[in-house]
Amino acid sequence: MVGFFINANLLPEASYVSTCCPLPIANRYRLGPNLNDPKRQSPARIPVIGRFLGTGVIALALVSTSFGLSDTPPAPATPPHAMTVDDVDHLLDVGGPKLSPDGQWIAYTVRRVDTKADKTVTDLWMAGWDGTQDIQLTYEVEHSVSDPRWSPDGKYLSFLSDRPGAPDVKDSQVWVLDRRGGEARQLTTVKGKLSSYEWSPDAKKLLLIIAEDPEAQAKEKEKSESEKEKPKPIVIDRYHFKQDIEGYLSTNTRPGLIYLYDVATGKLDKLTTDTKFTEENAVWSPDGTQIAYISNHDPDPDRTNNPDVFVVAAAPNSAARKLTNFPGPDEGQPAWSADSKLIAYIHGSEPKYEEYNQRQLAVVPAAGGEPRVLDEKFDRPVSNPVFSPDGQSITVLVDDDRSRYPASVSLTDGSVKRLVNSAGVAAAQDEKLGHLAIAWTSDAAPAEIFAVEGSGMRKLTSHNDALVARLQLGETRDFQAKSPDGTEVHSLLTLPVGYAAGKKYPLILSIHGGPDGQDAHAFTPLRQLFAGRGYAVLNVNYRGSHGRGKEYQQVIFADWGRKEVVDLLASVDEAVKQGIADPDRLGVGGWSYGGILTDYTIATTTRFRAATSGAGMGSPLGLYGVDQYIFQYDNELGPPWKNPETYIKLGYPLLHADRIKTPTLFMGGDQDFNVPLSGGQQMYQALRSLNVPTELIVYPGQFHGFTRPSFIRDRYQRYLDWFDKYLQPKSGAGPAK
Repeated sequence: MVGFFINANLLPEASYVSTCCPLPIANRYRLGPNLNDPKRQSPARIPVIGRFLGTGVIALALVSTSFGLSDTPPAPATPPHAMTVDDVDHLLDVGGPKLSPDGQWIAYTVRRVDTKADKTVTDLWMAGWDGTQDIQLTYEVEHSVSDPRWSPDGKYLSFLSDRPGAPDVKDSQVWVLDRRGGEARQLTTVKGKLSSYEWSPDAKKLLLIIAEDPEAQAKEKEKSESEKEKPKPIVIDRYHFKQDIEGYLSTNTRPGLIYLYDVATGKLDKLTTDTKFTEENAVWSPDGTQIAYISNHDPDPDRTNNPDVFVVAAAPNSAARKLTNFPGPDEGQPAWSADSKLIAYIHGSEPKYEEYNQRQLAVVPAAGGEPRVLDEKFDRPVSNPVFSPDGQSITVLVDDDRSRYPASVSLTDGSVKRLVNSAGVAAAQDEKLGHLAIAWTSDAAPAEIFAVEGSGMRKLTSHNDALVARLQLGETRDFQAKSPDGTEVHSLLTLPVGYAAGKKYPLILSIHGGPDGQDAHAFTPLRQLFAGRGYAVLNVNYRGSHGRGKEYQQVIFADWGRKEVVDLLASVDEAVKQGIADPDRLGVGGWSYGGILTDYTIATTTRFRAATSGAGMGSPLGLYGVDQYIFQYDNELGPPWKNPETYIKLGYPLLHADRIKTPTLFMGGDQDFNVPLSGGQQMYQALRSLNVPTELIVYPGQFHGFTRPSFIRDRYQRYLDWFDKYLQPKSGAGPAK
């Protein structure tokens, strides 16, 4: 019930972690010149006529910009304004950088909101490493693209898309753009759910992970329309039987298996065959002879948190070898050394700490041998390993006290060197031939693609610059306080637009989810929406958050809602003490574990005048067997028939709801299997029964992370209106536009 982490990249809620009212995916330090200055020259953003990569088309595109075809909006003619809900719809979500084999081009994705169709659409772009060209490659309307990859020979740029293609082929397929010119063409015609792919080093084959869909295949065979319309019972027979987005799981739910696809002939060969196990994160060795991947091959994988690193020869009928034996998670995207002798991966904590996982960097010989953790003395979680070209170090992303930055880890002594010294968040990275590209965001700038050079960065894209130039943003500061037991708690404080020192402001305590996450120096729309309405916003990285070390993170194990609330209240006390927060106008809110902590907080104190609790719950007993966290319940809290006192202790928001006096707005999606709506319904019913002002908002068809833009917009609007009603009733602010 603890690990309710929301996709931070779901536009328009793009943020590094789930925040008060989340998103995806959580910097005021400048990187040399002010990157947010609209007068600073940015590389030209070049729309391409057609979908070509050839130099002739690039030249044509360069000419086209002189005729006003660039999609870069003109400089603002009016003074900057505080951010509104309208502005959120215009944010672009930039990410997924992939460097070409020669390191001279970066393919990446840009997601935008189509307000008329009420959905998001993702296109493929390409930026030059030298920063002179930024080219749009696809112009999607109905369908999106994802997962850009360069063929190793540099001839093709590929992507996944569910756009219409070959007859009788549905779902996502691999499409390719030929660098010599021409439209994108469909490369694969596989049946089943294609979730990922990788090119072989010789560009002759693709590695595919496909999950068969027997139900869909059976429907295709049915000839009678009336038969097709008849619903069928769902037979459940698994320990872990539900998962957000995926729905109900049973033994008939097919796992993802590894296939080899011949690019020239279209022949598809199955590489792994055991339908009891799901294979993930498969990647070729540089010499093309082997494939490394992650899988849990325990007798019942549902009952253990024990994925391992496997390697298999890149030929049908080959037997896989397990390389790791730690009885806990060995996971992440494996990374090969250039000589194909070592595999880097992410080594986790012991299984019971599934939701407080302190991820470390490890390597293991591909031929077999003793694994080695490289950064044992580095008490910060890492991810996304990439070997350096010389094989002497591995680049990772480090979550460290309100930032996430790329760092180099020595293969010799495990020493860690930070590669970017600025405060901010690297959402993704890729490296080729010594060129490192990242998607980087900071407090005042949504994510863009940057080249990392030395200890600084060079900006390559400017998709959101025009919008940001029109906005007046609240300043975000580092903030810290001490809990009564002496624990130092670190936070972010965003000041209201037009802040004047010495004046007290209404304050929103915005609680992130996870708790295995952190609020960081990333552009977060909700912070700026509140700041634009005259609120100060406090984002507290309470105990249980990552980025402050293993002990800080794991100290709340099986003890939810106690130390976290102490840290939250101590931080609010400090904001009041500093004369920033008005003690008579305090609000609190969060989503997922942030919603859960909101419920714990308002059951602890009556000092908050308004609250919003999204996708939360007030009693873990009410969600045992109802949400997707059965492994955590049984291994952290213990089954309720063995430890009923634990569930009673942790259920105090519901069991002592009569203590709650704070007007509270509850929200959730009716398809959420992560933290099901029933958790919020229970709390809503309790407050309604007690005649405490409350509302419950149900969003049809939404999972834990919302995807329908109109619902995201509606949620933002309701947050603002709810807090305005109770914290600024005479301000005349009115509903946000």
